[in-house]
Amino acid sequence: MYFQNEVVKEIIERYRQIWSIGHALSLMGWDSETYMPKAGVEERAIARAELSLLAQQLILKPEFVQLVDKASGLEGLNDYEKGVVRVLQREIRIMKAIPPRLLAELEKTTQEAMHAWRMAKEANDYEKFKPYLDKIIKLTREKADYLGWKEHPYDALLDLYEEGLTTRDVDGILEPLAKELKALLSSVVHEGRFPQKHPLEDERYEREWMERVNLEVLKIVGFPIGERSRLDVSAHPFTISIGLDDVRITTRYEGFDFKRSLLSTIHEFGHALYELQIDPGLKYTPLAEGASLGVHEGQSRFWENVIGRSREFVELIYPILRKNLPSVGRFTPEEVYLYFNTVRPSLIRTEADEVTYNLHIVLRARLEKLMIEGSVKAGDLPELWNSLMEELVGVKPKTYSEGVLQDIHWSMGSIGYFPTYTLGNIIAAQLRYHIERKLKLSEKISRGEFESIREWLKNMIHRYGRTYPPKELLRMVFGEEYSVEPLVKYLKEKYVG
Repeated sequence: MYFQNEVVKEIIERYRQIWSIGHALSLMGWDSETYMPKAGVEERAIARAELSLLAQQLILKPEFVQLVDKASGLEGLNDYEKGVVRVLQREIRIMKAIPPRLLAELEKTTQEAMHAWRMAKEANDYEKFKPYLDKIIKLTREKADYLGWKEHPYDALLDLYEEGLTTRDVDGILEPLAKELKALLSSVVHEGRFPQKHPLEDERYEREWMERVNLEVLKIVGFPIGERSRLDVSAHPFTISIGLDDVRITTRYEGFDFKRSLLSTIHEFGHALYELQIDPGLKYTPLAEGASLGVHEGQSRFWENVIGRSREFVELIYPILRKNLPSVGRFTPEEVYLYFNTVRPSLIRTEADEVTYNLHIVLRARLEKLMIEGSVKAGDLPELWNSLMEELVGVKPKTYSEGVLQDIHWSMGSIGYFPTYTLGNIIAAQLRYHIERKLKLSEKISRGEFESIREWLKNMIHRYGRTYPPKELLRMVFGEEYSVEPLVKYLKEKYVG
């Protein structure tokens, strides 16, 4: 049914070794963030580097590359077979494009830069990080040229994180969105219906209380803990797919502002559900993962924001919250709903609300574009950052740590990554519109009937894995690509009525 062509079947058979290395690397990565002893860092880093190199050697093996090239010229391939060829050709092209010298220099520089960034952020001293960022910008511009681009060097970097995404796409999405969100933020703050601060943010909780809440909520939405997945704790919540029958999530317990833990857990559930619902027939193939970062983020934001922050969901889980968290009993379900949806201009992206979050992404995308086209250097960024924050969000950082040094991404060389977060919010709103129309989403949430929602997502998106490029997949599901309109409509309806 899935793979009939003999050449493609041979490719998949050979790919199993590459998949197996990825399986081991995923397990090692999960362990590194959860249970590995601190002293194991050096040995783990060496082991992961060696395995990554081995996987690259296997995928660039002349016989394997020739087999993929041969398959690309065949007619009559089905969509799954075409997907395998497309994904592997793309990976081979990217690996071949960047010279080993540049890869090694980037790896060395980013390892040093991440350490320098941590020190600089802790000391609020941008000068400690600036020379590393200058070098990363230089090397990344070189990488973009090797990868190739048509209209703007930023295109090459965007495409690394979201297949087919261009600077023209990003400008066409973010700039109109910024205009709408600035006006919306002004209206929400002026009306004052949604608070900027809520007393529950300062209420303390015991870890075991919150663990019970997270487990009960995960049971309601349908997370198969113990059978095909598990929930653990890490400093930064994440999801990792070790295999289609082994998808793990983590959360955090900070002891205050319980929604941070709960919404992180629901967010990671959205990611995990995607991986768990990929068609089992795609196991061990290059298609056995999500279509892209943006599409993946769309699933997590849909569950976290559209469902998790909805009035219907808060009312549904209110008895669980009240039973396990003593402070919740002092507030009505409506007051708890407002707690889940505070709106305030804030400096930190990861703490931003639904209304302001994407403005933080607009800022970063504008700066990345300038960096890659050579218009600005690292030394220019703090002042530009501060002026853009004031222009877009209405607040100005007083320190480097709450401004240009707040994110780890640039120290990792991940220039071009940030726009995928907004793509996720856009896709989440598109999902809301279509699922509401097909299933009456609000009523399903009120009744705690999530099976039909999971099934819709599975049948329309999840089961295909990487079979289709993200833009093609969105056209299949929504009849359009990334559309800002559903997101703007959703936010306006929710926050200003």
